[in-house]
Amino acid sequence: MTGDKGNKLARALPGSSLDDRLGTDAKLDSSSQKRIGDQLRAMYDELMQQPVPDRFKELLDQLDKKKDGAQ
Repeated sequence: MTGDKGNKLARALPGSSLDDRLGTDAKLDSSSQKRIGDQLRAMYDELMQQPVPDRFKELLDQLDKKKDGAQ
């Protein structure tokens, strides 16, 4: 995902307009919901492709050993 896509989603509201909108329920149209969902899935899929760092594997092993010893 590129930074340009994120910039298109962000919009600044004038201060007085923001105060008026804080009391209303926030709602997104279906196309915005779909776009956000697609972007979140793309980011999550990319994250899941990354290898688990060795240090995290060591910590998980230590937790498993403690868990097995406590039972």
